[in-house]
Amino acid sequence: MSDYLDVAAADYGDAATSAGMSAQEEGRHLLAYAPLVKRIARQLGSQVSGALGREDMEQIGLMGLLEALRRYGQPDAGFSSYAALRVRGAILDELRRQDWRPRAVRQESHRQRDALRALTRSLGREPNEKEAAEALGLSAEQYQQYLLDDSAEEMLSFDEVLQEAVGEAHHTPGPEEQFMVRRSLEQVLSALNEKEQRVIQMIYEFELSYKEIAAVLDLSDARVCQLNKSALAKMKAALQRD
Repeated sequence: MSDYLDVAAADYGDAATSAGMSAQEEGRHLLAYAPLVKRIARQLGSQVSGALGREDMEQIGLMGLLEALRRYGQPDAGFSSYAALRVRGAILDELRRQDWRPRAVRQESHRQRDALRALTRSLGREPNEKEAAEALGLSAEQYQQYLLDDSAEEMLSFDEVLQEAVGEAHHTPGPEEQFMVRRSLEQVLSALNEKEQRVIQMIYEFELSYKEIAAVLDLSDARVCQLNKSALAKMKAALQRD
């Protein structure tokens, strides 16, 4: 993940206004990077259970890609990672803006979450999946879906973690700032366990879906979702402590 951290530290943050590409140039670059948008839309689609249609996600992602082009300027070797963060962020922002989960579903999710917290307190540890499913009166399959839905409601992205690292600066980071960002990211990544590190790498560097990662690691989709959520929460908390 070393190369990816280099790119993230160097390219994240709002670049100075773009180099003024023509409409033809923008169109050419949008076409060239459209497969990246499709991959991210497919990946996020697997994480939010069809909350937003794939075509809608791709349209929103293309707008994020266009914004990335205009901020970054002429694409180079580092643009793909920068654009991926922007595209992912644009789609997640739209999902949050739509507040897509019905009120009754959200209320039930909160009730279930409270029940699991109570079970954790009574056990003095995190319940395993069997214990949690029984406490909620769910089958194993229903509990797996609950985990996916619950994590989708509290979507947290690597983009947000990078915002914590870089702050709100509206400029291209200089060498010293790049070094500090990279060091911060290395520190929080090193605090994760091996599975969490692999999940973060597969999602944000290799752009794999939960299903693809689950197949590689021999885990359930819901477990991959949990690992992503816990890893990002740990990273965000660690950056806030610094």
